[in-house]
Amino acid sequence: SGKEYRIDASLKEGIDKDNAKKISKIIRDEGPKGVKAQIQGDELRVSSKKRDDLQEVIALLKGQDLEVDLQFTNYR
Repeated sequence: SGKEYRIDASLKEGIDKDNAKKISKIIRDEGPKGVKAQIQGDELRVSSKKRDDLQEVIALLKGQDLEVDLQFTNYR
């Protein structure tokens, strides 16, 4: 008790091009048909006409062992 611990960590916003390409390839190869993945700057945008397809992609990516932590947002 009374001990203090410090951790120096750097936070990253967005994903780099290499990881975006890996994730995009996973979506293309294993994801449902009709899903488009496009790299926009430091984010990867996935679009589909069906909401179920997008949920399937989220489940697919959560099951993968990726080097980056993912955040899923919905801008409708």
